[in-house]
Amino acid sequence: MLIEQTIEKMNAMKLFGMREALSEQMELASYEGLSFKERVGMLVDREWTDRENRKLERRMKAAKLKIPAALEDIDYRASRGLDAALMRSLADCRWVASHSCVLICGPTGTGKTYLACALADQALRKGHSALYFRASRLFSALLMSSADGSWPRFLAKLERADVLVVDDFGLASLQDGERHQFLEVLEDRHSARSTIIASQLPVSAWHEVIGEPTVADAILDRLVHNAHRIELKGASMRKRQAPKERREPEAGDG
Repeated sequence: MLIEQTIEKMNAMKLFGMREALSEQMELASYEGLSFKERVGMLVDREWTDRENRKLERRMKAAKLKIPAALEDIDYRASRGLDAALMRSLADCRWVASHSCVLICGPTGTGKTYLACALADQALRKGHSALYFRASRLFSALLMSSADGSWPRFLAKLERADVLVVDDFGLASLQDGERHQFLEVLEDRHSARSTIIASQLPVSAWHEVIGEPTVADAILDRLVHNAHRIELKGASMRKRQAPKERREPEAGDG
């Protein structure tokens, strides 16, 4: 009866990991030979792991990454100019801690979206927060928030994200309101948060896509300096490789 009361109290205190570990210890004879300190330590370790996993699940859900992606599943066999050494250096997420940007450019189908999501996924696993947007939807959300009065709240949400992913940037030229609002977003994040931009266009073409030279200069100044560049090349991976031969998934692989 004492154990049942203890488990009820664990449920009330939301010690779900510890509860499961206690139940396991009671059921398996292999734990009987362990000391009291060892068994308590295992209970605490399970609770710690459970809480960290739940935190990660919440961060993953909030990030809304377009596709599930992981750095360890990146395909380096494809001839697309991907620098494995650079990707390994980004895996420790010091670029997030130093508030650097990552700019990923290359033709369609070379894996830009996958790489962007894989980097964001790694940041999430390292305890950082992230948000994913396709550029067109980000600009639409910015415009809508400006119109309905939720602009300060939405801007604050973007500012809080340790990593902001903007995918498919430059598919269409920016309108006047879009470029000014985008500058506002980047101004809040400059030297304070990290941004990943994925685009079919090389960085040298972004100035023209943004338009209005003064604003374009300001936007690029906040993105390009102190940025890691990943420049991909070659034909679409979708055409070259059969799905069973590819580690990176085809769906959403921009």
